[in-house]
Amino acid sequence: MEPEQARRALERLRAGAATCACGGFLVGIDPLQRNGIYTALAFDRLERKMRMVEALREEADDNWNQTFYLLYFRTLGDRQNQEAYLRLARRVPYKSVLRERLAPHAVEAMLFGASGLLDLYRHDDYTLDLRRSFEHLAAKYDIEPMRPDEWELGRIRPANHPVLRLAQAAAFFAQDEFVMSRAMACRTEADIRRLFCIEASEYWRTHYVPGAASDEQPKRIGTFKANIIGINLVAILQFAYGSHTGNESLRDNALTLLERLPAEDNRYIAEWKSTGLAPVNAFETQALLQLATEYCTPPAATPDRRPSILRGKSSGCTTATPRCNQCPVGRRILQKIALEN
Repeated sequence: MEPEQARRALERLRAGAATCACGGFLVGIDPLQRNGIYTALAFDRLERKMRMVEALREEADDNWNQTFYLLYFRTLGDRQNQEAYLRLARRVPYKSVLRERLAPHAVEAMLFGASGLLDLYRHDDYTLDLRRSFEHLAAKYDIEPMRPDEWELGRIRPANHPVLRLAQAAAFFAQDEFVMSRAMACRTEADIRRLFCIEASEYWRTHYVPGAASDEQPKRIGTFKANIIGINLVAILQFAYGSHTGNESLRDNALTLLERLPAEDNRYIAEWKSTGLAPVNAFETQALLQLATEYCTPPAATPDRRPSILRGKSSGCTTATPRCNQCPVGRRILQKIALEN
């Protein structure tokens, strides 16, 4: 293919990248070839996320329980509050939670008090008791509370509100001191549900936010959210811990878990589905997410959504051109065009 023809072919690919136009090529190729592409992309994504875990592990002074704890909070809520959840987990480290684990109310008091969120709501007997308990625990563990305005609370569904997520986190870490070991043992979607579909304490059955009673309803982490935790916490940590310790069986278990968890449903996957692709599990959707976020990035400025520990001193935004000439799908399309010409 002539250089000018190659340039035009690449520009056509880049023009369609924002709408995942190359999905049609993936639909049309042999399933074995498609699975090979998915496998390479899924490993790329696991390796990228493993670097994030390594950064958290270094921050945690090689303590894997604290690493699990930090990653749990980063995965717990919505994307816009990832950094706020991490700041909270740093102010109330796992060792402090572990010391108070047998008194779940104390774990709630530490998390709510340190979050600063109680200051946003009117108080009742329960929340006043939380505040009193936090005053004692803050002195005991030298906890400096966050400002309430560090949280983004607009356009958040009640079930995903940070207040409710923190109540569920308190219940989760109060249940067992070996939660990381149990996470490393997860092999199926049912294992993930048993471990993470935790109900918040009794008070939250009649409250979505403090001081405002609602109809009684168990406030439990649902199957959809538990699966997200399975993908972004359990599988990633199994792969990272297996890599760190040289445990190939654990790395393989991480891949098997992704194959057994259902396909994700988000705006990126919706774009791929519109081209005719039908991912069947989380392994395939993770591959497609890697394709979309690492290669198909549109040319307009986009927020840098990596954790701040990986961004360094960057402005928080990146300007990226679609990397179709480096993409495993784009390269195959360009090779096909070259052969036809």
